[in-house]
Amino acid sequence: MTNKKNGKNDGRSKREDEIQADLSYELDDEFVEEESSQQKLAKLRKKLKEAKEQGKEYLTGWQKERADFMNYKTAEAERMKKCEDRTVIDVITKMLPVLDSFDMAFSHKESWEKVDASWRKGVEFIHSQLLSVLSNYGVERIDTTGVQFDPTLYDPVEMVPTTDEKQDHLVAEIVQAGYKRGEVVIRPAKVKVYEFHKEGEKE
Repeated sequence: MTNKKNGKNDGRSKREDEIQADLSYELDDEFVEEESSQQKLAKLRKKLKEAKEQGKEYLTGWQKERADFMNYKTAEAERMKKCEDRTVIDVITKMLPVLDSFDMAFSHKESWEKVDASWRKGVEFIHSQLLSVLSNYGVERIDTTGVQFDPTLYDPVEMVPTTDEKQDHLVAEIVQAGYKRGEVVIRPAKVKVYEFHKEGEKE
């Protein structure tokens, strides 16, 4: 009786043990799955953070490269502008003797007016065309008289005495025209300048 009872009890215990083992296994599986999900989430968050940092690094690098490129373009444009200015000024400088020859021919009015009218007009037209081309490049003649002497624009070659105090240090005559481009004086004009002296005063 006892053995049967004990046998039955043993049978129940074994079954209970099996059930208990199954439950423990299922719980362990759930714990492992839960732990695995948390690890995956942590890894994903880590990767997302790394991706954001890398994206920020790429953006910063791109912005820096873009700024460097814009600075390069600006510097290159300035360099090209300076190169163009130097080239224009160099060409104009080489043309100055030609312009001086025109001025010299025109300055002898009596002789110039004796030249055949049609030929004279043709030469004058060529001269005006040349000046027009120079004007298109921003070149201006310095050939104004009666203005205050400016050492940056005029080169005095002779002082002309005057008793009119109002004329003191005014440009009296253009000996050779000057040229400028913007603020750059390609060649100052050679001029005669009035110098005031009172009547009877020694020069």
